[in-house]
Amino acid sequence: MALDTVKLKINGREVDAPKGSTILEAARLAGIQIPTLCYMRNLNEIGACRICVVEIKGARNNVAACAYPVSEGMEVFTNTDNIVKSRKATLELILSNHRMDCLTCLRNTNCELQKLAADFGIQHVRYSTDKTDPEIEASEMHLVRDNSKCILCRRCVAVCKKNQVVAVIGPNDRGYETHISCAFDRNLAEVPCVSDGQCMVACPTGALTEKDDTEKVWKALGDPSKHVVVGVAPSIRVTLGECFGNPIGTNVEGKMVAALYRLGFDNVFDINHTADLTIMEEGPEFLKRLEKGERLPMITSCSPAWIRFCEKFYPDFIPNLSTCKSPQQMFGAVTKTMYAKDKGIDPKDIVTVSIMPCTAKKFEIHRENQQAVDGLDDVDVALTTRELARMISRAGIMFNELPEESFNETASTAGLIFGTTGGVMEAALRTVCELATGQSPKSLDFLEVRGIGGIKEAEYDIGGKTVRCATASGLANVKKLLDMIKRGEKEYDFIEMMACPGGCVNGGGQPIQPASVRNNVDLRKERAEAIYVADKRSNMRKSHVNPFIKRLYDEYFDAPGSEKAHKALHTSYKAQPRYKLD
Repeated sequence: MALDTVKLKINGREVDAPKGSTILEAARLAGIQIPTLCYMRNLNEIGACRICVVEIKGARNNVAACAYPVSEGMEVFTNTDNIVKSRKATLELILSNHRMDCLTCLRNTNCELQKLAADFGIQHVRYSTDKTDPEIEASEMHLVRDNSKCILCRRCVAVCKKNQVVAVIGPNDRGYETHISCAFDRNLAEVPCVSDGQCMVACPTGALTEKDDTEKVWKALGDPSKHVVVGVAPSIRVTLGECFGNPIGTNVEGKMVAALYRLGFDNVFDINHTADLTIMEEGPEFLKRLEKGERLPMITSCSPAWIRFCEKFYPDFIPNLSTCKSPQQMFGAVTKTMYAKDKGIDPKDIVTVSIMPCTAKKFEIHRENQQAVDGLDDVDVALTTRELARMISRAGIMFNELPEESFNETASTAGLIFGTTGGVMEAALRTVCELATGQSPKSLDFLEVRGIGGIKEAEYDIGGKTVRCATASGLANVKKLLDMIKRGEKEYDFIEMMACPGGCVNGGGQPIQPASVRNNVDLRKERAEAIYVADKRSNMRKSHVNPFIKRLYDEYFDAPGSEKAHKALHTSYKAQPRYKLD
């Protein structure tokens, strides 16, 4: 036995486990999955739900496997009659005040509580009250909270505080009256929520869901007077398949396009194009700032939750933000200007729908200064990956049986890598290096800014100047980076910020995976790998060589940064009531 391991028995079988590991982790090494509800690895290891209890030989009481460390010679039993009875009783108590309208719940068949009740054969709840009324709070544009479905696992609280640092929710009151809410039970719209939606993908039940906007899209599709177009964000093609049983990281671009046309959209666009367009506006903007030494570091503006975070918590950095709209908003702007002109359609008759990995996009479409055509929002409806999957299922489309279909025009994969942390930076460097020197960089793989690390740093020689770059994903890392800059500990020229850990592939609107998967599979890595594979195979890996982008400037926007481009493709920001972080 190695010195850094301990030997124990689990259900009579010997197991070698690393010192310091928990019973839950040791059991997994033995091929045994102990059920959990509140547990999230490295985030919420509080032993509160008591679903993971196990017996230890010689111990007086059952212990929570997620929090109890292994020791030499320990004998553990995970599935005795006593343990099964304990877990069933706990589940019944949780269900006793849980509103069980499972058939109409958005999380039906994808609810961890529902699955556990089925696994333990619970068909009747002895302690159930006659009726549990809905407790709906829907003040924000992106989220619906129903505390009648909350099980007090505190996973949302842990994510909001530890990963995203805004900490706008927590447990209020005590005992039977305990509930998750904002301070003083204020509405979410009254606190500095940034709409990132990480709480939703952490929630094991239907207590937190996105505001469903699919009915708006169905209505538009059924209106013969409307020309309805849809744009798909880069990361959706490597996540949508999970909603239909495909392995994590499966690239389903062809089937996704086929499904969208079958839903009845008049045209289907790849937002990779407007990611390329973002680079064409952002690249020269950065080079101009670098030359003048003004408003540096320049910070990317693609992540609307990061923008809200900056406006609320770090307004001093607003001058550093790129003025470029996000690719979603540029998609809407191009559609209601150049596309409307090409097709001879009144922009008022065009409905633009975006498919996004991010719940903050529902907020972004209503931001000020997001109207390329006066009086019309650039994007009319923003749907999450999950909402698109529900539309496909409702329409009876057999997703996995669909043929592969293509977008009308191929975008560069510089736009595609926007879907993962470091991707915006890498796409920008591919173009900025060539704009500055007139020569393509020796390698298009800027590996130093890749990877799921929270903060990454790199220096590159661009036209004889050393450019100091950094990327941060997850708002805890964003805060850490900004604080280092404010204290004078770090200096950069160009920074990419992503609100969600790992970037858009791990956005709050992506397919929900249960904790049993999230705790043991790095979703960020698996999904991002599919993006990098597609990029490596591509023949078009730089934004500025995209023929569609060249045509946009030749026929409509004149040149990057032109007056016409600035009116349609750039925006502004506004400091919000200032808040402090712990």
